[in-house]
Amino acid sequence: MANFSKPLLESLKAHGSRKQLIVIVATALLLRSRLLSLPKEVLAKLSKVSGGKRLSPQELADALQQVYVTEKDGSKTVLVPYRDRISKVHIRETPHEKFRSDAPFFPPLPPASKTKPNVDTAFARQLRAILFRIAFPSFRSKETLIVVLHSFFLVLRTVLSVAVARLDGRIARDLVSANGKGFLKGLGLWFILAIPSTYTNSMIRHLQSKLSLNLRTRLTRYIHDLYLSSAPDLRYYRTGLEGVDQYITADVDAWSEALAGLYGNILKPSLDLILFTSQLSRSLGVRGTILLFANYYATVAILRAVTPAFGRLAAVEARLEGEYRAGMGRVGREAEEVAFYDGGARERDILTRAYMRLIKHVNSIYKIRIAYEWTEDYVIKYLWSAAGYGLIAVPLLYTRTKRSLGIQTGTNGKEKGHDAVAGRTETYISNRRLLLSLADAGGRLMYAYKDLLELAGLTTRLYTLLSTLHNLPPLPSHVTDSEESTIELSHVDVAIPNMTIPDTDEPVSEDGSESREGPALVKDLSLVLKEGDHLMITGSNGVGKTAVARVLAGLWAPQGPLADVKRPADGKDGRKAVFIVPQRAYMVTGSLLAQMIYPHSYAEYLESGKTEKDLMEILEMVYLAYLPEREGGWTTRKEWRDVLSGGEKQRMAMARVFYHRPKFAILDECTSAVSSDVEGRMYEHAKSLGITLITISLRPSLMKYHTYLLTLKGDGSAGWTFTQVGTAEERMGIDREIHSLEAKLADVDKWEQRIKELDRLLAVQEPMDNDEIIA
Repeated sequence: MANFSKPLLESLKAHGSRKQLIVIVATALLLRSRLLSLPKEVLAKLSKVSGGKRLSPQELADALQQVYVTEKDGSKTVLVPYRDRISKVHIRETPHEKFRSDAPFFPPLPPASKTKPNVDTAFARQLRAILFRIAFPSFRSKETLIVVLHSFFLVLRTVLSVAVARLDGRIARDLVSANGKGFLKGLGLWFILAIPSTYTNSMIRHLQSKLSLNLRTRLTRYIHDLYLSSAPDLRYYRTGLEGVDQYITADVDAWSEALAGLYGNILKPSLDLILFTSQLSRSLGVRGTILLFANYYATVAILRAVTPAFGRLAAVEARLEGEYRAGMGRVGREAEEVAFYDGGARERDILTRAYMRLIKHVNSIYKIRIAYEWTEDYVIKYLWSAAGYGLIAVPLLYTRTKRSLGIQTGTNGKEKGHDAVAGRTETYISNRRLLLSLADAGGRLMYAYKDLLELAGLTTRLYTLLSTLHNLPPLPSHVTDSEESTIELSHVDVAIPNMTIPDTDEPVSEDGSESREGPALVKDLSLVLKEGDHLMITGSNGVGKTAVARVLAGLWAPQGPLADVKRPADGKDGRKAVFIVPQRAYMVTGSLLAQMIYPHSYAEYLESGKTEKDLMEILEMVYLAYLPEREGGWTTRKEWRDVLSGGEKQRMAMARVFYHRPKFAILDECTSAVSSDVEGRMYEHAKSLGITLITISLRPSLMKYHTYLLTLKGDGSAGWTFTQVGTAEERMGIDREIHSLEAKLADVDKWEQRIKELDRLLAVQEPMDNDEIIA
């Protein structure tokens, strides 16, 4: 610091021309070693990438299918195709122990903190939890190294700014004093200092972007591992937050950008204020330094008084942006259903309303910023500039020391006067440049406070997502794996669970289970199913048929003090024990092959030993053998949700059952869009593969493919009956239902006659005249 505070050219002049040459040569060697080595490394990496092996279209297609490679240590190498090459990215999944250790640092937020984020202790606690538990997990992380390098270049830029200011003053002095030799030397040093200065600016911008990208990557991976958790957590199924996609995508990106930019906008101006103030205090004297600090205090007081609640405004803007984005996504997902209803105009009104709410809020922010930015610009630009001129005048008008005026002893009075003018010029130029840099630093520091408020709003949203995911109540451990190939339900009440997250730290219930909303759909359900005991669940709409499937799948917790659910464990050979096919067929993003093997990956498909010939045989069983040829092969990637018809999607779901060959298959009305003959053949083929069927359906024609019948009653009693298909009891039940229907049909004529009588009684009479009404 002391070397830069000393006038640079004066130092060179004092040590002679030889010293000058040594300094210049040393500087050139330092710059060469620092500036040219890094570009060489970068060019080497680029040449390595550009010189990589070009892949054929088939190899690229295989890479798209494979997605990742599992390493021996359990980590994964993601294959990212780019043009005609493959880029490999090594990743490690976040262990569950990490999530358990992080959960205490993310307690639920009170409602007040969600609606009114501000720069306070709550914000500091939220930011500390995100930074030190996720963003910077250790001091040896890559992000920490980037911050250290970023800080180094920020300090270097401040030091170079001081050196440039002093050199600027010396050049002006030599120019006023007509010192041509000194002027040329100063100009040469000016160009030398320009090299590290411009490189430092570029590195600051690069490291800031790099830090933002690394923060976003680390947060995204952490949230993906936490949000897309496997059974029994299933956080993506039980989150309950609206607009989760907005949280994970836009909010994480905005938070990373804001934090990376805010660090430079706070550290660099703070360093500038300290160093520039220390440099100016040597020239301004005591009175000037006091005035300088008085200017700081007045600026902070004025801007603090007029600063609006940018944190709360930013949080509301992010929420409204998420609502509008979710509406656009909904239309894209449900485009066909909207088209069937011709609901484009209605959806346009809904989206327009969401967009106008967003725009109205953004416009209100712009109006609020008018007064704030007017005051800010006036204070930072004009008040600081006027104060700067006054501070520059202090050493020239009051503190007339030889040091401040730069007076040099000469042979006569004329030379002394000339040197005095040159000294004043040097002092003025140097101090003016330092004051301009100081004003810029103060302005950016004031702007940083506004950015800090916006960061508080984004931090609150990000913390809300993380705390919600960490504080989801665990599903009760009433579902246990059985060593036998048996599904057993004992004293199970089926009810809709409460999936909302409380705003306080109060426990959900004593046993950790989710609280119940409303009455039970099914009470005290008990049954035992062995392999080969095919079960059909039926009943009217809304009685809880799908709810039973959710309990069996582990999506809903079984209710009841004695409730217990036992399911067979997955086989060591990789065969699934229970496979659930929902009513609405899900088509994954990827190729035609990926649709059939889902949820298996391509690597798991290769490990299974199955071939495309085996897949074609499965497609023949579901009458989809024409698909590979029609769509362009197994590696074709399309939006299959829109390409396949409803019946084709349901048959593809059944093809997944035949591919995985589970012990038990729960089919939740998954063949409602398939013809009866094709449906029957698929059921027969499933039974021939040794798959025990648990079917939820209202089709009586499917009853013949099952052994047992579970009928859920819809009379409000939450009762049920469990009978064996084909027994005398089951036939008597059917006979009673047929007799009841025949009795109702016999009364048709009587009810039609009654309807005619009611029509005559309710017939509209002729309206009376006005005269009759008056009479």
